[in-house]
Amino acid sequence: MLKTLVAETDGVLVVAVVPVTGELDLKALARAVGASRARMADPVAAERSSGYVRGGISPLGQRRRLRTVVDASALDHDRVYVSAGRRGLDVGLAPADLVRLTGATVAPVGR
Repeated sequence: MLKTLVAETDGVLVVAVVPVTGELDLKALARAVGASRARMADPVAAERSSGYVRGGISPLGQRRRLRTVVDASALDHDRVYVSAGRRGLDVGLAPADLVRLTGATVAPVGR
């Protein structure tokens, strides 16, 4: 299971996909996107940008496609599950498909 988090890096919204059992490493996220710093995005801005409600934000099918970073640990699995756009609804897919469909960068951004 992976969670989708929206962060702000140097004033630009970015999506991070990390294991639900861990946390997002904001410094690692900033490095992964070439930014000087990162912080969690304002929830209202995340909802407005993605078109999804908080707790159900999916990395797929967002209203405005944001730069996405998938934690490298996702590639250790045959199938991963991410939010399908509604709280409690998930979709399973191969990690390579998640990366391809979101145009994601893969980097160690979870801890």
